[in-house]
Parts: sequence; structure tokens; C-alpha cells
Amino acid sequence: MADRIINVDNTEQIQNLFGPYDENINVIQRQYGVVVISRGTEIKISGAEENVNNACEAIESLMKISDTGEKLTGQTIRYVASMVSDGEGQQIQELVGDGICVTAAGKIVRPRTVGQKKYTDGIKKNTIVMGIGPAGTGKTYLAVAMAAKAFKAHEISKIILTRPAVEAGEKLGFLPGDLQDKVDPYLRPLYDGLFEMFGADNFNKLMEKGIIEVAPLAYMRGRTLDNAFIILDEAQNTTSEQIKMFLTRLGNESKMVITGDVTQIDLPDSKTSGLVEAMKVLRNVDDIYIHKFNEKDVVRHKLVQDIVKAYEKYNNERRK
Repeated sequence: MADRIINVDNTEQIQNLFGPYDENINVIQRQYGVVVISRGTEIKISGAEENVNNACEAIESLMKISDTGEKLTGQTIRYVASMVSDGEGQQIQELVGDGICVTAAGKIVRPRTVGQKKYTDGIKKNTIVMGIGPAGTGKTYLAVAMAAKAFKAHEISKIILTRPAVEAGEKLGFLPGDLQDKVDPYLRPLYDGLFEMFGADNFNKLMEKGIIEVAPLAYMRGRTLDNAFIILDEAQNTTSEQIKMFLTRLGNESKMVITGDVTQIDLPDSKTSGLVEAMKVLRNVDDIYIHKFNEKDVVRHKLVQDIVKAYEKYNNERRK
């Protein structure tokens, strides 16, 4: 058995680490089979020596994240614990730093996993970025945050968000209203991120001025998009012709981010996903970065991560 003591600056840090009803620290205790107790501004970890060392590394990493003002959630605790268990704990240091931007409500948007950090760094450094991964990894949300940051820094003059209007078991023709009413349900997830970054009133003003544009992919044909940050969401549902059309809209001083989940393709069986093809065609082109998320990057409810892992296991077994 071994004991280790970690000294902290104040009891508020301990409260953030332990969480309501100690639910955060209980994750650490279960993960490593250790006992963690607090005494004043000290945290004592007891258990087998290797387990204690891993628990200490996880707790110290979590304290550094907490020092940035980030509230420690169950997802953050589980993520840090799994990274340390996999021998990747040193990478967590990359998450400690300035945020991407501040939302209208004053919340600082930060990458919450190492995969998300590499994705946002890739957007900073490259003209075209493809973010490929399962639901809940923040592909679209972080792209919108990076677009808001670029706009507020006067690096671009327009934000364009688009996605293909491909039905997932539903038909556009049966929806009520005119064309805009029919496509709005497909674009709603894009609106949500923009509302959070700019606030509803400011968002509406920017929409009226044409500074923010949210439109179906078909509306991009024939245009050259200069000085813009362009996001194509749900790109797994593009055809080869559509994604090529989109990519060739790129104008001067612009950036493109293409997001998609290649396990959720809603195209007819006879159609090849344009995103899958583009990943192969463009993988060696300079200034194009392809980032692949995995289940560790899922930042929604724990069950979402479990669902992604279960489907990944099922699909791997089917391939075999």
C-alpha cells in the first residue's frame, strides 16, 4: 500500500474536483481502485503504488484544468482518467491555455479533449480542414466557434454554413411550407451554435446584413466565396459531384471546414459518399488537414460514448 498527499491552494479547488456529492472523485476511485479523501487543503490518495501514481497524475491534471476556470464535469473526469490509464496523460497539458472565443453568455469555449485541440489547431494552420468522427465530438460546434473567432478578429468578413438536404428516412416534399421552411429543419443544428456565439439579436442582425449565411449546399453552385469562413456540415451525405463543387467554391482569404460522420451515411446504396472519396483523393494535398476523432472525443452524455464504442465493435466484427 502507498499514500500520496497533494496540496491545493484553496478548498474551492477541492470542491470543484470532488463535484456534487463526491460524484467526480468517485469516478477516480473506481477507475484506479484507490481511496481519496480531503483534509483542509490536502488531498490524500491511498492504494496500490501504481494505482496511486496514476490517480495522482489524473488529479493533478484535473487541477490544472480547473485552474483555467473550467467546471469539472463527469465527462472531463472520465476523459482524463482514461488518458492517464492509456499512458497519454502528458498530452492533457495541451488543454491548459487560452480558450477559442467567448459566447454571448460569457462562457469561454475551449477544446475539451486532445483530439479537439488538434482539430482546432489544424483549422488555425490550414486552409481546408476535414473533421471526421462520431456524434458528440464537437466537430460542428468547434468549427462555428473558430468561425466566430475569425470574424471577431476581422480575419474574414462573412460566415457561411451549409449542409446537404438529404433525408434520414423522411421526405422533404411532405414537410409544410415553402422551400426555406422545408430546408430549415436540416439547418437548425447550425443555427444553434451561431445563436450561442453571437446571441439571438446580434445573429439576426448579421443574417439580415448577409454577413452570416445559412443555406443548403445547392445554393453554393456557381459562386466564388472570398474572405469567408465556410463550414460544410454532414458532408458524408454529399455525392462526389457535390463535394467537388463545394471545394472549388474556395476564394481568396477564405477557410473551409468540412465535417461528417462516415458511419451515418443516408445516401441511397448506389451512391458513393463524396466525403469518403475526398478523404482518399486529398489526403496528400498540402494545406488540407484531415482530422479523425474517436470515441474518447465524445463530450456528450457518457451513454453516447458507450453507443459509439458498441457500434464500432459491431461494425469491426461484421467486417471480419
